[in-house]
Amino acid sequence: MSSGGAQVTGGAGYKPRLGRRMARFNKRVTNKVMLRVADRLPYFGIVTHRGRHSGNVYRTPVNVFRTEGGFRIALTYGDDVEWVKNAMDFSAIRLVTHRREYELTGPRVVTDLEHHDVPEPFRLLLRLLRVSQFLELDTARSGSA
Repeated sequence: MSSGGAQVTGGAGYKPRLGRRMARFNKRVTNKVMLRVADRLPYFGIVTHRGRHSGNVYRTPVNVFRTEGGFRIALTYGDDVEWVKNAMDFSAIRLVTHRREYELTGPRVVTDLEHHDVPEPFRLLLRLLRVSQFLELDTARSGSA
C-alpha cells in the first residue's frame, strides 16, 4: 500500500463527474489520439489488457502515478469499466509509461479522497473531476518498451 493513512481499500468514494456519455466519446475519439502519445507524456500511460470474454488484447490510455511499490491509476470513470474488470479478472496488466514497459500484478481498487501519490497539478484536477478511486498495482518486473 502506498503512503498516507487516508486510504480505504474498496469503497465507492464519490461518483466521478465524467459520465458514460463522455466515456463513450473518449473511447471513440480522444483515446485514438492519446494512444499515439500517452506513453511519452508525464503522468500518462497505456494499459494493455486482455478481454475477459473475447480474449482480445486492448490498449487504454490512463493517468498513472508512481508509488513506492508500483503504480496507481486514476479511475476517472470509476471502477465499473471494462479495462478495470479485465485487470481484476486476470490479476495483471502491462503498462507503458515514459517509454518503459512494466508488468503489474495484484490489482486492487482503493479510495483515496486525499489523492496520495498524485502531484499537485493533477491532484487539483482529480478533485475537480471528483475522482476518488484508483487502481493500485505492484511492479512484477520492468524492461524497455
